[in-house]
Amino acid sequence: MSRVLVTGGCGFIGSHIVDTLLKNQYQVAVFDNLSTGSIQNINKDKAEFFFGDILSKDLETAVALFKPEYIIHEAAQTSVNRSINNIHFDAELNIMGTINIINICIKYSIKKVIFASSAAVYGNSKQIPVPVNSAILPNSPYGLSKYTAEEYLKLAKDLYGIDYTILRYSNVYGPRQNALGEGGVISIFLNNLISNLRQKIYGDGNQTRDFIFVKDVSYANLKALEVDECGVFNISTSTSTSINQLFNIINGLSSHIFPPIYEPARDGDIRESQLCNKESMKCLNWKPLYSLEEGLELTYRYLCEQNNSLKVF
Repeated sequence: MSRVLVTGGCGFIGSHIVDTLLKNQYQVAVFDNLSTGSIQNINKDKAEFFFGDILSKDLETAVALFKPEYIIHEAAQTSVNRSINNIHFDAELNIMGTINIINICIKYSIKKVIFASSAAVYGNSKQIPVPVNSAILPNSPYGLSKYTAEEYLKLAKDLYGIDYTILRYSNVYGPRQNALGEGGVISIFLNNLISNLRQKIYGDGNQTRDFIFVKDVSYANLKALEVDECGVFNISTSTSTSINQLFNIINGLSSHIFPPIYEPARDGDIRESQLCNKESMKCLNWKPLYSLEEGLELTYRYLCEQNNSLKVF
C-alpha cells in the first residue's frame, strides 16, 4: 500500500484528493497549517494529520514520521488579487514552499511529486484552447510563481532524479470551496444566491473560463500517481463558459433572480481561458466526468445543506 503525503490536504482541492486516495486504498497523511483549510474536511480516523507550514521545519518532521513515497503538493497562495497586492508573500509560499518540498524529497528519497499548477501560467494566450506547449506569458505574480515552481521541479529531476507530474488546473469549483482561487467566482455566486444577494460581475461578463468539478481534479491526481514518466498536463474540461453564461445557469438553480451589478474589470484577470486536455486524457488515462450543470447542482446542494436551507431547483 503506497504512502502519500498531501500538503494543503485540509483545503478545498486537497481534501477531495485525500478522499479519493483513501477510497483507492492509499495510506494518506495530511500536512496543513489550517490557514484556509479546515480539519473538518478530512477523515482523521483514516488519514494521519500533521499541523504545520510548508516553510517550517514541521514539514520535515511530518515526512520523517510518516515516511511517504509520494508527495502531492497542494499547499499554496491561490489568489490572483492577493498576489498582486502582496507579491512577496505569493513568491515566498509558492516558490520557496516548493523549494522546501524539493529539499525534503532529496533528503528522504521521495519517489515523485505531484504539483498543483494553474492555467494562470499561460496568461492571455492567443491559442484557444491552450495546449500545454503554448507560450508561457503570466500576467499576475501568482501565474509567475506557479510557473517558477514548475521550473524548479523540472530542474530537480535533472539534478537529483526526483520524478514529477505537473497538473495545470483550469478553474476548479465544488463543495468545500471558499472565494479564493480561480474557480472562486462560483463559490461567490452560489453563496450570494443562497443569501438572496445580487451578484457582482467584473468587466463585461464576456470573459470566459474553463470550469472543472473538483472530483474530476482529484481523480486526475490519482491517475498522476500511476504515470511513470514525468510530464506537464492540463486538467480541464476543454470547454469555454462566459461569466454571463455562468450567471444565468446559477440563477436557474433558484426562484430568486436578481440582475447582476457590473463592476470595472480587475487587474490580472485573464480574458479567455480554455485549456486543451487531449494529452491528459491520452497519457493519464483520465477524462472529466461531470458537466458544469451537474457540478453546479451538486455544489449548490452542498451549500444549501451547510446553510440548513434547501432551495428550489
